[in-house]
Amino acid sequence: MPQPEFRSPPAPADLRPRTVTDQVFEALYSRVVNLTLTPGTKLSEAEVAAQMGVSRQPVRDAFYRLSQLGFIQIRPQRATTVTAISEEAVMQAYFIRSALEEAAMRVAATALTNADLDGLDALIDLQEDAIRGDRRNEFHALDERFHRDICHAAGLDFVWALVKENKGHMDRARYLSLSFTASNAFDEHRQILQALRDRNPDAAASALRTHLSHIEHIVARLRIDQPEVFAAP
Repeated sequence: MPQPEFRSPPAPADLRPRTVTDQVFEALYSRVVNLTLTPGTKLSEAEVAAQMGVSRQPVRDAFYRLSQLGFIQIRPQRATTVTAISEEAVMQAYFIRSALEEAAMRVAATALTNADLDGLDALIDLQEDAIRGDRRNEFHALDERFHRDICHAAGLDFVWALVKENKGHMDRARYLSLSFTASNAFDEHRQILQALRDRNPDAAASALRTHLSHIEHIVARLRIDQPEVFAAP
């Protein structure tokens, strides 16, 4: 039975220009996820505003958005700090992401064109080059682009929007693990792509499930190697 074709309308956020608050939020979000801002780091509205050349109001608004996502803790009359990684939040993010992307892979297996698949192959070549050069930031960005481009090519931009909104806590753990998981992730991307080339929805979904399911073992290892970045159980 053929898979349904989805063509999602642009998300409302894509229809408006990025505000100063958006820019501050995105910059801080990226630094929290890639651990440039480590758990426990103190954040000051005044200092962030000065560093980014903006007023304090958009910084205050960005802080609020980050706090709603669980990335920073705002305590009146006390320091605002970056939160420790929550294992519970990581596993919730995994549950949501896995469910959404497995469904997306089933659609992509019959929806992607040969040109789409060739584009993904080129991305994998770039990932291999990033691994050889030990450029973890670049690999992380290419990893995200691989998953995003599959959703986009399948007409499932709305799925990727939901994944992106929910995967941040999982990303913090995955970013920390790149020193010992990047090569394996690269190999699994090739397996996902092969399943898509074979036009096999079940194999594509299974390959994606395997790819994401390592997160539990990643968290267990990181709790031993870097316990200081995790919240108490």
